Amino acid sequence: MNGATPISVELKHRLYEESVQNHEADLEFMEEQFEHFRKRKPRTVREDFGGTAAMACDWVKLHPENRAWGIDLDPEPMKYGQENHYQRLNDEQKSRMEYIEGNVLEDFDFKADIIAAFNFSYFIFKKRAQLLEYFKKAYEGLNDDGIFMVDIFGGTECYEEQEEETEHDNHSYFWDCDKFNPLTSECLYYIHFKTHEDGKKYEKVFTYDWRHWTPIEIKELMEEAGFSKVYTYWEGEDEDGDGDGEFTLSDTEENCESWVIYIAGLK
Repeated sequence: MNGATPISVELKHRLYEESVQNHEADLEFMEEQFEHFRKRKPRTVREDFGGTAAMACDWVKLHPENRAWGIDLDPEPMKYGQENHYQRLNDEQKSRMEYIEGNVLEDFDFKADIIAAFNFSYFIFKKRAQLLEYFKKAYEGLNDDGIFMVDIFGGTECYEEQEEETEHDNHSYFWDCDKFNPLTSECLYYIHFKTHEDGKKYEKVFTYDWRHWTPIEIKELMEEAGFSKVYTYWEGEDEDGDGDGEFTLSDTEENCESWVIYIAGLK
């Protein structure tokens, strides 16, 4: 990051959450799908690659019986989450929320109704055997009627080396595809930010050295890991052709420039 403008830990995680996360929508979708398939309300959520675990903190606020765990290897975002999300919970809610600094490939002494791995975080596993191992661990970490949920992105633009800017109220968010190897599907992405108040641009605030998996690969790996059914959800379009935030079960769609979908594996 030679010559790059330094960014504080507080600012980088705040801008990230404002740019890419929508916990309310994710939790609502997860709860609706669980109730649809299992005919009961989910009460326990494990947020894998949880970072700040903001979603897990939000989950315990929704119902007095809800419990959550946020798992991540990196202590930095977890510390931010504890200071900015966990501390805003009341004492009773705090008793139902736990941060775990650990590896999602480990065994844990609890089971969850839902395990969620969002923001494409599992792309960090570049080898098929590694991803299969993780999916098997997720399967083992669920209750008998549990559901494993991930999101995934794609489209014709996602493999192009380009920088895409999205304007927000107080900053701009840049998604930068720096490299994509078509022979291995290995890719390198960056997130940059530019704050509107002072015009400062913060380069390479987050770096993602991934393998870009496809929905059919994820579906087949989940099935191999033991999941009885695996479902894909496609997002509808508004009048302008943009995503409308409504996801429905689907297994046949036309490709487009950019899409984000959910995949659910039923134990």
